[in-house]
Amino acid sequence: MRGVEQIPWLYDLICAIAEWRGLARWRRWLAGGATGRTLDLGCGTGRNLPLLAGTRSIGLDPAWSSLRRARRRAAGVALVQGSAEALPFRDGVFDTVVSGLVLCSVPDPARGLAEVRRVLRPDGTLRALEHVRATVAWRARVQDLIQPAWTWVAGGCHPNRDTERAVERAGFTIDAEGRRARANLRRFVARRSRS
Repeated sequence: MRGVEQIPWLYDLICAIAEWRGLARWRRWLAGGATGRTLDLGCGTGRNLPLLAGTRSIGLDPAWSSLRRARRRAAGVALVQGSAEALPFRDGVFDTVVSGLVLCSVPDPARGLAEVRRVLRPDGTLRALEHVRATVAWRARVQDLIQPAWTWVAGGCHPNRDTERAVERAGFTIDAEGRRARANLRRFVARRSRS
């Protein structure tokens, strides 16, 4: 589905404005805690990649046009075209998976999160910065109303997804430390649940 997220120059412009308004600090937090072999899931135009210094990073995105733009930002980073629901990596190969404004657009988030769990080492971490379903009832209803049009315009983004609950249902435990909320934005670290 083609939308704003698949028009790299427009997506970068929108992100630059959001980063100027405070998202940059959250993006630095997202990348700053990554260690070891790191997958930037849905790397898009590569805005996280330069911030992943000190890691062995791989960027994955379904859109070639975004990957071409990411190449300009991170010349030495391996970039792979692929989807979250079918990650082309062995089991337990990553220490960290970074997901920055991605899980809202994955067509099958449960399957995508199962794949993230599969490719993470048992002691690995999922670091996420996502916009999520509102906790205020009337705002959640507005998200539900605009969702079909928003999803079409934004190329698959679902503004009303309860991403935190989906992460927990996928077999992760979200750490209380570092978990933050600002309006409909959330940042958190999740680890594979012990079971």
